[in-house]
Amino acid sequence: MTHMNSPGWLSGIFAALMLTVAAYCAGRLVTARLWRRPTELDTDSAHIIMGVAMAGMLVSGLRTLPADLWAGVFGAGAAWFAGQALRGQALRGQALRGQALRGRARRGAVTSPWRCLHATPHLVECAAMVYMFLLPGPFGSPVGSRFSFLSLLLALFLLGHVVVQGDRLTAPVPAPASVPAAAPVPAAAPVPAAAPVPAAAPVPAAAPVPASAPAAAGGCAPAGFGRPRLAPRCAVLCKIAMGITMGYMLVLML
Repeated sequence: MTHMNSPGWLSGIFAALMLTVAAYCAGRLVTARLWRRPTELDTDSAHIIMGVAMAGMLVSGLRTLPADLWAGVFGAGAAWFAGQALRGQALRGQALRGQALRGRARRGAVTSPWRCLHATPHLVECAAMVYMFLLPGPFGSPVGSRFSFLSLLLALFLLGHVVVQGDRLTAPVPAPASVPAAAPVPAAAPVPAAAPVPAAAPVPAAAPVPASAPAAAGGCAPAGFGRPRLAPRCAVLCKIAMGITMGYMLVLML
């Protein structure tokens, strides 16, 4: 594993920030479980692991696992987020082809409030962690300098993602409003109301009640739907802190 050539006090600040993010994200997982409030489980879990690993890269006394083992962990994380990104892309393509929204909700798909909504930035973060752990040679060596262009590209992407997250931080939070947006789909149920011709029509009127069941059963945890996300702005702050720190570490590799 390479060594960070940066002022000790600055590395200490970033390491403390990463441990704070890791501890906070661990608290988010516990709180989301207790309060049954939706949060991005994969993102919070990844930030816990990244925070501990990056703190060890910044301050040698905080190192935990060997570099090769860390690289394997983040390689698995990259594979997970790559799968999520491809899955989201495929489902967006299905939506463009006009596939029924109700069918997608029953399969538990993207409508789950417990999964990462935008997987590509986290895929890049995991790939950057693998890159930093496996980059051969110390900083400034001829071997390491060959990869400086890749370091620059990764740093620019992550810092650009920080800017995007900063815009989201100042925007109003429409998360709760987006959940009821799935409810209007069952509003097609009133069509059976056109069958008041038989006198037994009041009995089918009970049918719209089960129509809400797919919306609740669509996600990983039914209680997540209809509930506001857990501290969304704090989650954005964690992403900003992670992106700035990782971008700083990549800049050191130029």
